Amino acid sequence: MSRTCELTGKAVLTGNNVSHANNKTKRRFLPNLVNVTLISEALNQNVRLRISANALRSVEHRGGLDAFLAKADAAELSQRARLLKKQIAKKVAEQAA
Repeated sequence: MSRTCELTGKAVLTGNNVSHANNKTKRRFLPNLVNVTLISEALNQNVRLRISANALRSVEHRGGLDAFLAKADAAELSQRARLLKKQIAKKVAEQAA
């Protein structure tokens, strides 16, 4: 399982630990990933995703998973999230018509 957020694309960053003596050793900065179950109101189903805590805040701020995916750039989304975005857009278009 990759250490990448399925919604925002946040991934592992690398850098250095720098000691008092200015010795540098490589280290990794891991994203704060959490397994969550979000509710899609358009599809009337629960969706399990592995997203960062920051993305979870963004989803809540935008008003839910459907609203977040509607505004999200498809290039940052995982394959599963892209599929969800298409399904939600299709369902919303059907309901509007």
